[in-house]
Amino acid sequence: MRVSKQTDGKFGVIVEGFDAATADEADLAALKKTVYADKIAVLKDQDLDTRAFLELGRRLGQPEAYYEPIYHHPEVKEVFVSSNVEEGGKQVGVPKTGKFWHSDYQFMPRPFDLTLIYPQVVPTRNRGTYFINLCAAYEALSEDLKIAIKDTHAWHSVRRYFKIRPTDVYRPISEILDEVDHKTPPVSLPTAHRHRHTDETILYISEGFTQSVEDSDGRGHPELLRELLAATGQLDQTFEHENIHLQTFEKGDLLVWDNRSLVHRALHTATTEPAVSYRVTVYDDPATM
Repeated sequence: MRVSKQTDGKFGVIVEGFDAATADEADLAALKKTVYADKIAVLKDQDLDTRAFLELGRRLGQPEAYYEPIYHHPEVKEVFVSSNVEEGGKQVGVPKTGKFWHSDYQFMPRPFDLTLIYPQVVPTRNRGTYFINLCAAYEALSEDLKIAIKDTHAWHSVRRYFKIRPTDVYRPISEILDEVDHKTPPVSLPTAHRHRHTDETILYISEGFTQSVEDSDGRGHPELLRELLAATGQLDQTFEHENIHLQTFEKGDLLVWDNRSLVHRALHTATTEPAVSYRVTVYDDPATM
């Protein structure tokens, strides 16, 4: 396994010579260490079927099937499918996912550790995903902002970007929102908290899922949340903020990233090309938060 720094972008590494079929425990431990240190690892020249992809996820941690079945791969439910390509005249997965800043499953009580993305059908142009390292973003905050978020909690919810399902047609929106709140009630975590694998401080907020920042008395501070989102780069519609990293990929690449440290946003354009990707998200050491 050969690891080299990416020459484009702000962080991440290229990993060559990694074979999921023959990798031993030392190889997997080294890969995880690399991901936590460098935030994104691009495994080159991968050729895995769906079950082998899931098995790699299992060897890195505990995969979790997404709670909404419409995203499931038809044969392997733990594999999340983002696709705008019909198969046999049927929609498999969901098109145009992630067109907003978020950490995967940030609205769940326990943050996931690692995300694995395996592109299956790769657009010829305008392909990639934007990332922001929230550990580096925290370090770059002014001292006033660091003081302002001390002892605050951020509330996260899927409400704003919940995708309407085919079965929701003709249902009242209030009924759907009640169901969303019942299935995935808002969760609260410290706005800035320790990364349990690296000891860095994560500014754990996103434009997509963070609803509010509250102080120790339960008072909301919407202006503080907006200032934090702006400081991290999540409100920059030009995507030129110094914190934003564009990660590109090609056929045969498999991306593994630190889901706790990073927020990401898919690159979508007005001109649609066929695009399919598979995702597995895992807990690394599920015994602890």
